[in-house]
Amino acid sequence: MHRARRPDTAVWAAMLLGSVASLVASLVLSVDALRLAEDPHAALSCDFNAVISCGTVATSWQASVLGFPNAFLGLMTEPAVVVLAVAGLSGVRLPRSMMCAAQVVYTVGLGFAYWLFHQAMFSIGALCPWCLLVTVATTSVWFEMTRINIRQDNLFLPRGLQSALSTAVRLGVDVVVLVAWLLLLVLAVVLRYGDALFAPAAVQG
Repeated sequence: MHRARRPDTAVWAAMLLGSVASLVASLVLSVDALRLAEDPHAALSCDFNAVISCGTVATSWQASVLGFPNAFLGLMTEPAVVVLAVAGLSGVRLPRSMMCAAQVVYTVGLGFAYWLFHQAMFSIGALCPWCLLVTVATTSVWFEMTRINIRQDNLFLPRGLQSALSTAVRLGVDVVVLVAWLLLLVLAVVLRYGDALFAPAAVQG
């Protein structure tokens, strides 16, 4: 390991912020999962209405794909990203192979996050604010990690592709793509649920 270039400091800081946000959300979701395990009918703090309902999402089969709450995966993986970000902020240039492996693993995690988002949107029919935070934070971290890896040539890409991506990053194209992508996510949620997002909770008779 050796010292990294200082222009990457802001990117590492953004990665740290995103990974900490995802870790906090995973912790909250893990606590909620334990509460539901004790009492399947427990009311969660983010159960606002029929659409914004952590309980509905947490009691679906999609919430425990591997046989345990998905949130536990965040508790296991996000600390590693926090460590990478802190090392980067301290000026350490991490090994190329390590950063490439991190990119591959986090890309799998990103795909899983979007599969869960799709399931919540179109199969479960409810959204969990903490899950949405995980999706947004994971997206942000993935973009920041990709930016770092392109800048530092960590991805073992063909020279032509590496050069093109380096130019795009230098021009800020990746930032535009990230902002546009997050806006599309918001638009997708609004178009899917509309006024139901803000409907009052049903009163139990």
